[in-house]
Amino acid sequence: MTLATNNTLLEANANTIDWNWTVAESNLKHEQENIKTALLAVDKPLYLAQTDQGVGVCHHLSDESDQQSDKAVIGFAQALTPEQLGSEQFKQAHGVKYAYHGGAMANGIASVELVIALGKAGMLCSFGAAGLVPDVIEESIKRIQKALPNGPFAVNLIHAPSEEALESGAVERFLKLGVNTVEASAFLALTQHIVHYRVAGLSQNPDGSVNINNKVIAKVSRTEVAERFMSPPPQKFLDKLLAAGKITPLQAELALNVPMADDITAEADSGGHTDNRPFLTLLPTIIKQRDQLQAKYNYAVPLRVGAGGGIGTPESALAAFNMGAAYVVLGSVNQACVEAGASEHTRKLLSNIEMADVTMAPAADMFEMGVKLQVVKRGSMFAMRANKLYELYSQYPSIEAIPSIEREKIEKQIFRQNLDQVWQTTISFFHERDPAMLARAKNDPKRKMALIFRWYLGLSSRWSNIGEVGREMDYQIWAGPSLGAFNSWVKHTYLADYQQRRAVDVALHLLTGAVYLARINQLKLQGINIHNSLLNYQPDTTLLAQ
Repeated sequence: MTLATNNTLLEANANTIDWNWTVAESNLKHEQENIKTALLAVDKPLYLAQTDQGVGVCHHLSDESDQQSDKAVIGFAQALTPEQLGSEQFKQAHGVKYAYHGGAMANGIASVELVIALGKAGMLCSFGAAGLVPDVIEESIKRIQKALPNGPFAVNLIHAPSEEALESGAVERFLKLGVNTVEASAFLALTQHIVHYRVAGLSQNPDGSVNINNKVIAKVSRTEVAERFMSPPPQKFLDKLLAAGKITPLQAELALNVPMADDITAEADSGGHTDNRPFLTLLPTIIKQRDQLQAKYNYAVPLRVGAGGGIGTPESALAAFNMGAAYVVLGSVNQACVEAGASEHTRKLLSNIEMADVTMAPAADMFEMGVKLQVVKRGSMFAMRANKLYELYSQYPSIEAIPSIEREKIEKQIFRQNLDQVWQTTISFFHERDPAMLARAKNDPKRKMALIFRWYLGLSSRWSNIGEVGREMDYQIWAGPSLGAFNSWVKHTYLADYQQRRAVDVALHLLTGAVYLARINQLKLQGINIHNSLLNYQPDTTLLAQ
């Protein structure tokens, strides 16, 4: 990058502030490399002063020992580190160093390795338990607990309206293993299972206050869902849990004084399940809603609101914090990192997509409801093929009613086998996973058709994760446009190479970039004109936080 000449990198205009501070002229640096280096030293205060050579920078004010002439300070940027961003309450509650959350990505894409890597660096990450059977979830949790005996980590609990046994089974394992933080995602409404997890962790402190052992981070895109998580558990669920002996009378009583979640993630235009909400409108709406419900319930510890979806650059991370986000959540970007549970083919593809390379397709877990999720369309025909299956599902009452020419087409192009064979495989799959699902489909041709179509939607994600050879055009890869923005940002840096993308590096660069830009904005507000060459933060291996 070519910088401007020394005397035009920084300029003072008529609106500069008189700080009544001075710096020693001998300490001021004017060379372009020194100015950039000083700006990047975000852990040190920055002072600007005018000299005959132009505007210079240094990190120290004058003191009595200075013998050189002093210059008046015309601009100041405070020391600001990545650790200072976001809510201190969030960091304390989760035992983390940074207000950064690696969001869950289903089927173990948010892998054990990803959770451990971020956890060891002082960042919270959710294991992608959605779509996995309870035994696999338990084995994965044990591995994480061994590596992070004191945390931090979370485990995803996804709403599973069509496979309730998976949701209840996951909660049973969480309680059995002492998992004290879950990230609840894709919930359309509260269920008895998420209420069970929350309330079973309540106890009373000696001073009478409520101790919340089981923390919930709820990812929401709708205000009606947010309100349910911001409110105490519904009495109907408490009554059922009491009758089943799953909670105590004291826990049921304490539950009326706490919200269903500790943290609410305002999920904007994300990968996977999403309502494609605009980031700039969703976050302030959810924050205002939180304030209204806090006034109503007067919780001892107010909920925190974070931001997820659409965050893939320092600018978007800083925007979230400036708008009041307690923390930021990244998912799509982490999926391209080496620790993610995705195949090399998929990670390489993800490292090259642009913002417009995503589209909507039917979700396997909520196929019958018409719920869609955001996936990559570049290098894959999954979205087109999945949408074709939903079109057939909507038009016909059964597999047998599908015209023969259409059936032959999807058997050849999508399933690559006869649908009767697919049904036999489906029977075997659900016999182990959820036998009740088969029972409901036995006398319901429409449900049977849905299960057959879900065979393709479910396996397409697995194919992407394991790198199934020959099925590359069927890979279901969840991602939002933020990944395209990230790729554009790192295009000419070492992070352009997908094999160099490590989740901790990515997180530190995003957060460091956010504080760098915050300091730039401070100087702008003081009337300092800054050359374009200094306005952007670019990832460099030498700039990683220690």
